[in-house]
Amino acid sequence: MIPSRSLIALATAVGLGLAAAGTASAQAWPQRPITFIVPFPAGGGTDAFARPLAAQLDQQLGQRIIIENRGGAGGTVGASAASKLAPDGYGFFVGAAHHAIAPALYPKLDYNIQTDFIPIAVIAQPPQVIVVHPKVEAKTLAELIAYAKANPDKLNYASAGNGTTHHLAGELFKLQTKTSLTHVPYRGAGPALQDIVAGQVDVLFDGLGSSAPQIQSGRLRGLAVAATTRSPAIPDVPTAKEAGLDGYEVATWYALWAPKGTPAEIVTRMRAEVAKALQSPMITEAWKKNGSPIPSLAGDDFGKFVGTEVARWGKVVADAKVKLE
Repeated sequence: MIPSRSLIALATAVGLGLAAAGTASAQAWPQRPITFIVPFPAGGGTDAFARPLAAQLDQQLGQRIIIENRGGAGGTVGASAASKLAPDGYGFFVGAAHHAIAPALYPKLDYNIQTDFIPIAVIAQPPQVIVVHPKVEAKTLAELIAYAKANPDKLNYASAGNGTTHHLAGELFKLQTKTSLTHVPYRGAGPALQDIVAGQVDVLFDGLGSSAPQIQSGRLRGLAVAATTRSPAIPDVPTAKEAGLDGYEVATWYALWAPKGTPAEIVTRMRAEVAKALQSPMITEAWKKNGSPIPSLAGDDFGKFVGTEVARWGKVVADAKVKLE
């Protein structure tokens, strides 16, 4: 039998050895390319943030980051695939606000965004902006609400598809203002934006990055930014609160997760590398162009934020009686 003192010494030595091994493992990682699964088609909003981040991490880590686009079912196909990645530090998931909405819309998901992934960090958080085509008579948000109340269902609003952040932002708007607008779903944010610019639809609840250039050019009219502060990209557009709609805040956030079981030391290293990347000149300039502030949510705080978002959007889905068609 090993004496108790020896057991304690042995346990201490083993613990120190494991800690040292973990540190060495994190320092040695990565030794081969890393895959980021993006659960939407190439060229979308998630790509606009995932690809610059991957390019910056390439430089920092000395290994290539491969973007693998796996679209389908509102981002749930890619999320399912990501949940089954080997937890070895060579596969990560770039998800979005859609994944906090999905649990309320897809009751039979084979993954749980809160328990099957380890939160790394929110990588971008561009607010949404309420825009209208210039043909719409409303010059302010208050005028839009008044017109919608006086003319139920006469106005329509475009979205990137059923169950997307654009769609739920519209439903939240309807709930808070007690108005009725007709939803026109598109297959992606790009076609929705093209059609409102062409005057085929009236209203769009869109990410700031894609709508800001259209507002600046006069092709669209910005009525309100769904955030607590105005955006430097469109400083003349008031916040929703300033425009009279207090509490209307919607951000199309994007984030990085690791599959459950990924070694803690690699998770810690990746969090540090992402934080460093988000402060790089390349990223700060790209994020400014795309209308996103530099986020600071990471780790457990990010995990708690996801839980809050799941509850929030679940209530909107229930209250608005949203069903996938």
